[in-house]
Amino acid sequence: MNRRSRHLCRIAMACTASLAGALPAAAAEEFPNRPVRIIVGFPPGGATDLVARVIAPRLGDALKQQVVIDNRAGANGTIAAELASQATPDGYNLHLGTLGALVISPAITKVSYDPQRDLLPISLAVQLQNIFIVHPTVAAKSVGELITLARQKPGTLNYASSGLGSPGHLAGELLKSMAKIDMMHIAYKGGAPALGDLVSGQVPVFVAVISTGVPVVKNGRAVALAVTGAKRTPALPEVPTIAETAALKGYEASNWYGLMAPAGTPKPVVDRLHKDVVAVMNIPDLRDTLATRGVDATSSSPDEFAAYIRSETAKWGKVIRAANLKPN
Repeated sequence: MNRRSRHLCRIAMACTASLAGALPAAAAEEFPNRPVRIIVGFPPGGATDLVARVIAPRLGDALKQQVVIDNRAGANGTIAAELASQATPDGYNLHLGTLGALVISPAITKVSYDPQRDLLPISLAVQLQNIFIVHPTVAAKSVGELITLARQKPGTLNYASSGLGSPGHLAGELLKSMAKIDMMHIAYKGGAPALGDLVSGQVPVFVAVISTGVPVVKNGRAVALAVTGAKRTPALPEVPTIAETAALKGYEASNWYGLMAPAGTPKPVVDRLHKDVVAVMNIPDLRDTLATRGVDATSSSPDEFAAYIRSETAKWGKVIRAANLKPN
């Protein structure tokens, strides 16, 4: 290559680099110019879907584009997380990530994605508790009575959760470990089908996300035994925490959801989404709507959310190893 050719090559490379550097900014300036979807890992009617449908219209207002919910239920949310990890990283494909799909399931079974490599945190969105509820015919009206019942019939009392490795599943396993009881776990494909079987009497106990459990407790179709967090919830202030049971001091198992994007989504687009998500999660009536179902609206920076996912991975990894949980 002669001197002139080398000079022209350098000019071409410089122009290419300049153009590449301008693309993210250009993408951010025109984003969004079409509908945005939020991939949800559970069916309509469950807690995750409820939160997504409360957030979506307000986020659509902020983005001035329609935000649609894409329910991809199954495998404790990992089907949706996998789809999100493989989606085009352009800001139009978001995922309402959950503790189960981002932390718990990858520690129990092999998944096709790396939650900390293939998905990009935007903001934490909500924090919420689980709740132990039973069918009204069950001869237990408190956690203490449930423990007694389980000891009388070891291995025969079933409890449902929204899926293998779900927060409800882990909350149940933590109760079994601390109370030294044996209950059989039944994994469903989401909270809605599990709730249907609970209220029909097909399963006696359901460790539900609190937003799923509150309505059926208030209308008398289920009995609340206890919430799993460190404090009682304003949505059901009369229901005690499991830790209030004398023999189970120190028990705590909480849950959370947050907005994610596929890795490689341009930073200016992530910054725009983060700004709007934070604004949405601070809308007073949205916060009130969620609070009536026992859900606490929150937000974070992308870096704070990433650090939180890492800390939760370490915490629940220890619980999973101690319980020796394996895929069914």
